[in-house]
Amino acid sequence: MKLPRSYYNLISFIGSAVAGVTIFMIGYLFIVGFFFEKTNSYLGLFTYIILPAFLVFGLLLIPIGMFIDRHRRKKVEKEYLEKNWPILDFNQKKYRNAFTIFGIGTLFFLLLTGLGSYEAFHYTESVEFCGTLCHSVMQPEYVAYQNSPHAKVSCAECHVGSGASWYIRSKLSGLRQVYAVVTNNFSRPIETPLENLRPARETCEQCHWPQKFYSRQLRNEQHFLTDSGNTEWNISLQMKIGPQHSALGLSEGIHWHINPKVKIEYIPEEQKRHKIPWVKYTNLETGEVTTYNDTYEPISEEKLSQESPREMDCMDCHNRPSHHYFTPAEFIDDAMTSGDIPKDLPYIKRVTMEVFAQKFTNTDTAMTTIKNYIEDFYKSDYPELFKERKDDIDKAVKSAQLKFSQNIFPEMGVNWDAYENHIGHKTYNGCFRCHDDNHVSESGKVISKDCNLCHTIVLQGKAGDEQYAPLDSSLEFKHPENIDEMWKEGNCSECHRNMY
Repeated sequence: MKLPRSYYNLISFIGSAVAGVTIFMIGYLFIVGFFFEKTNSYLGLFTYIILPAFLVFGLLLIPIGMFIDRHRRKKVEKEYLEKNWPILDFNQKKYRNAFTIFGIGTLFFLLLTGLGSYEAFHYTESVEFCGTLCHSVMQPEYVAYQNSPHAKVSCAECHVGSGASWYIRSKLSGLRQVYAVVTNNFSRPIETPLENLRPARETCEQCHWPQKFYSRQLRNEQHFLTDSGNTEWNISLQMKIGPQHSALGLSEGIHWHINPKVKIEYIPEEQKRHKIPWVKYTNLETGEVTTYNDTYEPISEEKLSQESPREMDCMDCHNRPSHHYFTPAEFIDDAMTSGDIPKDLPYIKRVTMEVFAQKFTNTDTAMTTIKNYIEDFYKSDYPELFKERKDDIDKAVKSAQLKFSQNIFPEMGVNWDAYENHIGHKTYNGCFRCHDDNHVSESGKVISKDCNLCHTIVLQGKAGDEQYAPLDSSLEFKHPENIDEMWKEGNCSECHRNMY
């Protein structure tokens, strides 16, 4: 088949070869991805992003080679000197062939481009793309996400949302992140909170409607003490996530903070928002404004004049909705409650807590240490039990190792202490950042620390010997350990954050 003689040059030949091989590879990988469900996480990256880039590069080389060849020839041939544009004479077969190939090739290329662009868009929005391509960097977030309540919600639905503008923003931000990974120039752990995150009202509230929040919810928790019998301690809380009756809307309860009739603003002491010295309340119906200042650590006049207040939204409390790392006390209690760690093994709660008190530099060392520490304890203190219940001890070891792998990532410096969860007030200050009895307005109003604002205790105590609250009343909190009134004087996090 004859083609214009300007096509017959080394550069165009190379471009044709690159394009041909690339088309074959794209087709092959597309078939592999279509028929085989479980494929390597890099398959989509090559099929829809890397190989198409080579295809475009190869196709560009063809006209570039033809242009260079024509430019070279016109220096020596009079025909090219007299005319600036190439002559397309369809009476000549070579030009008809070129046009046919170009026309069919263009249609085919546009078809592949449309399909590839569509697939590339969906692939770059997939959980696989977000969580596994940068494995070492994103492993903690990906693992925590898989064990979260949002495990069936894709990363992009929360981090990007709908619309082209936020998609483009996320991809531009992604280029910076790719560069950081390639140059190994990123912090360990990754810094939070994320800057310029899309407002929660545009993402979270696509599923969680404020108008549909329910009234109240019963929360049952099971804990184990560190004595020889791993004494079970139960507590049940009536969580006031909304008012007593759902018909009252967001008039009271925990979710009152996002009531559309009020506006809560604050200025944090630092970027991580661990301390909040200044809070402003605005009643949007009456126009009433009340400002609260921390009397112990008040905000400076300079900071107050420079900082722009942040309007409170879902993320100010639910800041780790899908990437929460539990403390050892929490995930060991969960494992014992589910039976993954036999709760009748003497001192198993204490032993596992002790091993997690150590600092590990890598996961492999941690796995070995967990196994050896637990086994050595029972070999030394309970040799007969070690022989008789070796299977139960192995079960406890495997569960402890699994919980470690889901919550602690030494290589990235990630654990429960790296990222505070602002829900609650047991391990981190959370609610107590504002509700501490220290935030006072000029008129004397106080942001109360009263526990019953958010929940009431309806049951508490050792298993089989619990206290029950009468209907529509509450029990006063009783600490499982005898610490007198210390729990009233300080924040829970002063002990529980450092409790291994």
